[in-house]
Amino acid sequence: MQEVKAQAADVAGRFEQMGALQGHFHFAEKKGYSGVAAYSRHEPSQVLVGWGNAEFDAEGRYVELRYDTPKRKLSIISCYFPSGSSGEERQQAKFRFLADFAPHLEALKAEREFILCGDVNIAHQQIDLKNWRSNQKNSGFLPEERAWMTNLLDNIGLVDVYRQLEPTATDTAYTWWSNRGQAYANNVGWRLDYHLATPALAALARKVSIYKNEKFSDHAPITVEYELTL
Repeated sequence: MQEVKAQAADVAGRFEQMGALQGHFHFAEKKGYSGVAAYSRHEPSQVLVGWGNAEFDAEGRYVELRYDTPKRKLSIISCYFPSGSSGEERQQAKFRFLADFAPHLEALKAEREFILCGDVNIAHQQIDLKNWRSNQKNSGFLPEERAWMTNLLDNIGLVDVYRQLEPTATDTAYTWWSNRGQAYANNVGWRLDYHLATPALAALARKVSIYKNEKFSDHAPITVEYELTL
């Protein structure tokens, strides 16, 4: 879960657990802002909160659950990338995040398998948003952001799991809709939510779905089923 907008006091006694799932969190220092969570039935061998960047760790953007055994190093990550849509200041912050985060993922990939589940706030290709022509100068579809994602996939070697399973999907691929106008009703959406995985784990992905039977927020949950035992 991303952008939970909660503090530890809000979660205490209410949301640490959901049924058989135990929650792990990274809260922003600023109240009502950002924040990520990861719930699991299985006890991690280690939980990492933040990824070592002081600016963005203060914003509550990263929690990593490690499930290591003598034969395997495995991480499941919940991550919330910055949005630059509110103005140039936040767009520059987003660029700083991207510049520092790619080397982090590359280093992580060199030592362990992982799946990053997150609101990436980037639509990579033209088929990932409805109105790509009119959004080429808007945050989320800027050439620099798209190039960052291309580098992550083509050079660093991560896999966009949704696109592996659904390489040509367009209107059914969207996970976010603006609250303005009738964007949701007319399915004028963007694909901003991803599973980014190391190749060995991506090869275990069997099925993907985007849940739209109920509307919880401006995002829709994405579910990927992997043939994987923790």
